[in-house]
Amino acid sequence: MKNAIKMDTNSLRRLAGSRSFERGEAYFEEGRVGSLVEDKGRITAFVHGSSKYRVKLWDEDGLEYECSCPVGQDGDFCKHCVAVGLTWLAGNDNKGKNALSSGSKVTFKDIRSYLLTQDKEMLTEMILDQAAEDERLRNKLLLQAASSKKEGINLTAYRQAIDNAVSPDGYVGYYEMYDYSQGIDEVVSSVSELLKKGKAAKVIELCEYALRKVEKAINHVDDSDGHMGGILERLQELHLSACKKAKPDPEALAKRLFDWEISGEWDTFYGAVKAYSEVLGKKGLALYRQLAEEEWKKIKPLGPGEKDSDRYGMRFRVTHIMGDLAKESGDIEALVAIKSRDLSNSYDFLNIAEIYKGSGNRKKGLDWAELGLKTFPKKPDSRLMDFVAEEYHHLKRHDEAMKLIWMQFEENHTFHTYDKLKTHADKTGEWPAWREKALKAIREDLKRNMKVGKSPWPWMKGHDHSLLVEIFLFEKNIDVAWKEANDGDCSDSLWFRLAEAREKGHPNDAIDVYQKMINPIVDRKNNSSYEEATKLIMKIHALMKNIGEESKFASYLNSVRSAHKPKRNFMKLLERI
Repeated sequence: MKNAIKMDTNSLRRLAGSRSFERGEAYFEEGRVGSLVEDKGRITAFVHGSSKYRVKLWDEDGLEYECSCPVGQDGDFCKHCVAVGLTWLAGNDNKGKNALSSGSKVTFKDIRSYLLTQDKEMLTEMILDQAAEDERLRNKLLLQAASSKKEGINLTAYRQAIDNAVSPDGYVGYYEMYDYSQGIDEVVSSVSELLKKGKAAKVIELCEYALRKVEKAINHVDDSDGHMGGILERLQELHLSACKKAKPDPEALAKRLFDWEISGEWDTFYGAVKAYSEVLGKKGLALYRQLAEEEWKKIKPLGPGEKDSDRYGMRFRVTHIMGDLAKESGDIEALVAIKSRDLSNSYDFLNIAEIYKGSGNRKKGLDWAELGLKTFPKKPDSRLMDFVAEEYHHLKRHDEAMKLIWMQFEENHTFHTYDKLKTHADKTGEWPAWREKALKAIREDLKRNMKVGKSPWPWMKGHDHSLLVEIFLFEKNIDVAWKEANDGDCSDSLWFRLAEAREKGHPNDAIDVYQKMINPIVDRKNNSSYEEATKLIMKIHALMKNIGEESKFASYLNSVRSAHKPKRNFMKLLERI
């Protein structure tokens, strides 16, 4: 029995927020809620919006909720939940003070009592009539009947149910995806029940059949929320569980898994060597290795700068399989030999360096990393340089380490490279000197670019002092950061951080910054920006009140209203201040 809770319009408004509540209230008034029932503290209903959505409300130490709409799937208390809550409240007489367990006019209990008095034949016909209209119910009944036959499991019926659930009737759009994927999930759940009944071999066959169907269907649906990816993952997990129980022929399984991994479009059974090693055993792994080595012979070695148009296709897949086989055998040199087949980028040398370091051979790891720097002297991967620097620190070769990190900073003056420089300089206790050198380099860069009217950081659009502001904010030198911003401007996000940092000691500075930000925010002309501006205006109000200038706020608010009067939604929000 679910816990009893109190639900009223205020609690719904708090959960939804004013905007969603108003929309849900409109849905309620338009009568969009249907099939509402309450049973054992759980309310279920359908809401007709842009599509038909299923809503559930219940108690679990507070009001819990589910909605099949995209907003509900993101975990928000949406307008459909509001509409159902208001509809339920409207059907009771105690003005929203009743608990969920108090019941509505007609409950599942009433339906159950009615059904128990009816003739079995009549109920059967009723269910069959509904199944003719409801594909998911039809699939459920089909599979229950198929699994109850005395002569054994009817695989044809299960395949038919998979076909019915997976094969889309035309393109499945974003708003239909939840119900569509739920239908497939229900069939997968029915297949998983067979595993509990000791039918593991049949589960293997059905999982592979379903995986092929789902892979094919992905091209005909909008899977923006990743429902199909989740189904593929669930089917693979079920397949592995079934293989562990059924112990299928290891060589036949190895061939099927290899074919799927090497040619599959959706990474199905990716990493099968590791996942299925116990099931495949020596015989299965030996065949997997044989099949992989046949493909491996076709992969040509790549030297520095060379390219392969199939780098992320067959080459990537075979290399990954060969790597997994080498890891499974524990042969480090075999793994290095596989990785050495592609040395086209400096990062490839880092891969090998990390393999040796991970095995405890730091010297060989550093040798490979230094070879990578030597092979790519102009622009080596920064991660390779970081690796070598860390190893140099480990060997007390601090000057060489700092030279590599400084090269990265000189190449690109950013907060990230500045922070990295500090991290490495702290290891030697020499940060003050390196800090002074870095700040001098940044200022010289600014001067050079100011002369030609060019920003060194294109994305900052002329906010040339943004890097210095960010650095001084990080170092908690707020006054220096403030001066830099006023001398050379900075990005809007940094101005906001500066204002927040100056609220206590310099509230007038913060108020001035916030007021300058209002118009650009409002001029984006959307409801979220109006809400953002309103919150900022409320912050301005609080600051003005704290310094005894609340009387000036009314005049400021009127000026904002005058400037943005045509924006009705914004005006509504301002009225609530």
